[in-house]
Amino acid sequence: MEIERWERSEEISDAEKKVIQEIWSRVYANCEDVGVSILIRFFVNFPSAKQYFSQFKNMEDPLEMERSLQLRKHARRVMGAINTVVENLNDSEKVSSVLALVGKAHALKHKVEPIYFKKLTGVMLEVIAEEYPNDFTPEAHGAWTKMKTLIYTHVTAAYKEVGWAQ
Repeated sequence: MEIERWERSEEISDAEKKVIQEIWSRVYANCEDVGVSILIRFFVNFPSAKQYFSQFKNMEDPLEMERSLQLRKHARRVMGAINTVVENLNDSEKVSSVLALVGKAHALKHKVEPIYFKKLTGVMLEVIAEEYPNDFTPEAHGAWTKMKTLIYTHVTAAYKEVGWAQ
């Protein structure tokens, strides 16, 4: 089966890896707050995504979401997984294995539709670009777009591996 263009991961150059890691070091210094901002924007923009979270699926108010300990815990988990990927950009096997674990867990245990990863990584880029505008140059945007695609490609490959059927 031919993979669509936006699903095909482009090689991230060494210079792009360095840009991603430099920006991420600043982002990860505010890990929980940035992660919460990403998840709140994700749930506001894509409210159907909340169906997978019994603890906060009925929350409508972003301030209530921000105070949710469960949402904060999930934000730390998401940011931790991304941190592992960023720290290991030079180790493609480690990146693949981390994202395969994420994909398989979300496919088999949580039953999350894979399209939500594409949406979430898009929101991640928006929030990082807004919160770190001086760092998010056109070159950085290109590097992070490749990073977004890398995450989505590996996660959806794990879905396919476990025979995901909607």
